[in-house]
Amino acid sequence: MTKSTTGVRVRAESGPRCRWCRRVLPEQKGAGRKRVFCSQACRQWDWVGRQRARELKLSEDELVVARQEIDSLYDDLYVLACAVDDTERELKAGKPTVTSLKEAMEWILDAARPLRDRTLTPSGHHE
Repeated sequence: MTKSTTGVRVRAESGPRCRWCRRVLPEQKGAGRKRVFCSQACRQWDWVGRQRARELKLSEDELVVARQEIDSLYDDLYVLACAVDDTERELKAGKPTVTSLKEAMEWILDAARPLRDRTLTPSGHHE
């Protein structure tokens, strides 16, 4: 974990990211074109997305997201916000115990994992 120039903590992972899912791409060795996607599936979904955007006459900065996807994202963000608020309250309440710190960390991690593991699926595609 490291701090960015804005003071916000960010992951130390850096490097090129998949154009579709935004995962960090594995380090590329040797000559050849730089990787843009982490998998053939991401390459395909990016192509489908660009084709659909052309059909809908969307600009490069516009995005169509299913209401269910955005609602689920907001739900997970709310759970994470609650975990952060509870942990802040615990820390301000006095001298926390090792057990309470461990429980707070587990609560934050449990709330953050769904966001870390989330991948947005194209509209109409459900895995």
